[in-house]
Amino acid sequence: MTQPPEPTPAVLLGGRDVRALAEELGIRPTKRLGQNFVTDPNTVRRIVASARLSDDDIVLEVGPGLGSLTLALLPHVQQVIAVEIDPVLAERLPITVQQRVPELADRLTVLHADAMRVTSLPVEPTALVANLPYNVAVPVVLHLLEAFPSVSSVLVMVQKEVAERLAAGPGSRVYGVPSVKARWHCAVEPAGDVGTSVFWPVPHVESGLVRMTRRAAPVSRAGREATFAVVDAAFSQRRKTLRSALAGWAGSPAAAEAALRTAGIDPSLRGEQLSVEEFARVADALGDASGADSE
Repeated sequence: MTQPPEPTPAVLLGGRDVRALAEELGIRPTKRLGQNFVTDPNTVRRIVASARLSDDDIVLEVGPGLGSLTLALLPHVQQVIAVEIDPVLAERLPITVQQRVPELADRLTVLHADAMRVTSLPVEPTALVANLPYNVAVPVVLHLLEAFPSVSSVLVMVQKEVAERLAAGPGSRVYGVPSVKARWHCAVEPAGDVGTSVFWPVPHVESGLVRMTRRAAPVSRAGREATFAVVDAAFSQRRKTLRSALAGWAGSPAAAEAALRTAGIDPSLRGEQLSVEEFARVADALGDASGADSE
């Protein structure tokens, strides 16, 4: 596929364009939907560059809003599937694209839907690129990674604190449930910070970019759900040792210790010290013990 030229500033949405569109539609960004519209063309160019897309990618974009990122994505990929929960914004987005880049309008598909409920799409996406609402960022990413194994790469803009948690490794003070669960699916790395001035309305917190690359899931007989149950239990009482934190999940402190030792894990460690592979081993060990007990 031959790439169209880079979008000109007139094509991309600036602050005046965003406010004019919002006024036309009679909308104000809502905290409930986590809406903060990007008003800086250079920021969306940076997101697209950081996503490392190819011209045959089919991009899933969640929460396109008024279309700032959508317009920047379209020249660089085969197709953009935009999932928008707001019916007014979902109806307006194809019109905006038709007005600004009519030659690329056929690359856009808009679905009025809640991303957390989407389990099928017209075509299989290969990449997820989005400016995600702060209040649902982690659940949306995890759901879409599970629902669409065809997604091989992710570049999302999220609250800076969330970005740090997603990208944190074992032993970090911010390593936690999102860090572990994201690594079930992907290798994760930070991709830069984003200030508050590029949004309307201006949020109270900074944002961060996170890049994820699909990798093989850990080898696990127990599987994802069982492993995630161990992760949830381990971090529900973060300050406790794994022997204590996993006692309820395993049935008793002794059973938790036995599973941990079988998995080769020191029971005196805490959850933030384990990798996703180690959590999978613990889930396997308890599953094996439960199976033996039932025989």
